[in-house]
Amino acid sequence: MSMPVMFEWTLVTEGKQERVPNQPNCFKLTLDGYHLFPIDQVIEIKRNHNKGHIGFGEIIEFTWRNQQTTCLYRLTSLQSVN
Repeated sequence: MSMPVMFEWTLVTEGKQERVPNQPNCFKLTLDGYHLFPIDQVIEIKRNHNKGHIGFGEIIEFTWRNQQTTCLYRLTSLQSVN
């Protein structure tokens, strides 16, 4: 069964991000479904869809597997406590 791909310009973490050891300001986030993000471009990082952004970051890489998208991203600026 096919699954749609959603193109995203904002990364919504919902508090599910994990810090990546030995890489400063890097986090990993796994999302349900297939999401397509711009690589090496600054995008908004939000905790929730209906809230303002908490900062900006760059997607370093993402992987599609088992109907999930795993993103590795680096925060470039933070507007509030993460």
